[in-house]
Parts: sequence; structure tokens; C-alpha cells
Amino acid sequence: MDMRQHEHTRSGSHEHHGHQDHGHQDHAHQEHHGGATSWSMAAQATLHCLTGCAIGEVVGMAIGTALAWHNVPTMILAIVLAFVFGYSLTMRGVLRAGLDMRSALRVALAADTVSITIMELADNATIVVFPGAMDATLSDALFWLSLALSFMVAFLVTTPVNRWMIGRGKGHAVVHQYH
Repeated sequence: MDMRQHEHTRSGSHEHHGHQDHGHQDHAHQEHHGGATSWSMAAQATLHCLTGCAIGEVVGMAIGTALAWHNVPTMILAIVLAFVFGYSLTMRGVLRAGLDMRSALRVALAADTVSITIMELADNATIVVFPGAMDATLSDALFWLSLALSFMVAFLVTTPVNRWMIGRGKGHAVVHQYH
């Protein structure tokens, strides 16, 4: 085995394979990852959710701004689209792994609902308390600065939750067998 293959087997992509095939229970799952779920695995799961959330939120805010909507309907649209894009990214992967649409939706709901919910609460709360952010437009630097900060806060708040959930075979752990 050359060094690249060895590194691959220790990388995050290896951690995603075959948990169900090995009959892992919570304790065994944690032992497999050196006593606890790795922060790297949790960060990858969080970044996956954050990507969908970010796409959905920016699209929602752009639509709300283009339609001259007020803050609340724009924020609601952005949150709804964050869930839609977050679930869609997960579904895309599991559909490619051969699941039917209904099963893929169930996996996405189980994998991402808690993560996206916490992420949306954290990032929208950050925007609400950031001075002037709610009234900033897409062309304002303040809009993008507050959005970047809100995504960082969401990442920092959600990563430990994802780590805890993955360590118990929940959340993003349900997707691992399809990677």
C-alpha cells in the first residue's frame, strides 16, 4: 500500500464508509474513531449543511430584495430555501448511491434537520443582533460582512452538535453508509 492509499484510509472519506456493514453500535462506533467521533468528521458534516444553507439564504435574500419585500418575508424565504438546498445536497448524494426518491428524502430529513435548524437559529440570531444588518442590502459591505460572521457563528455552534449526534449514530451519520 503506498502512502497516498494509506492516507486515504485514514481520511474523512474512509470514515464515511460501511458503518452499517460493521454492525457498529454507539460504543463500537466511538471506539472506531479513537474514543470519540472526530472533530474533522463533524466539521465536514457541518460544512455540508452550511453549504446548502448559505446557497438557500443568499438566493432567498436576493429574491426578497429583487421583489422589494420587507425583512420578515425575505428572512422566511431565505430560511425555507436554506432547508430546501440543504436537503437537496444530501439527497443528490444518496440518490447517486442508488436510493429511490422517498428513501433519499427520509435519509436527508434524518441527516440534516437538527443540523440545519440549529444552524439557521444561530445565523439568523447573529444577523438580527448585528447592528444595521437587517437593513443592509446586497450591495452593502455590511450585508456580506454580517452574513459571513453569521455563517461562522452557525458553524461554531453546530459543529459540536453534529459531533455529538454522529457519535451516537444520528444526524449526518445516517448518510455515511451511502458515500
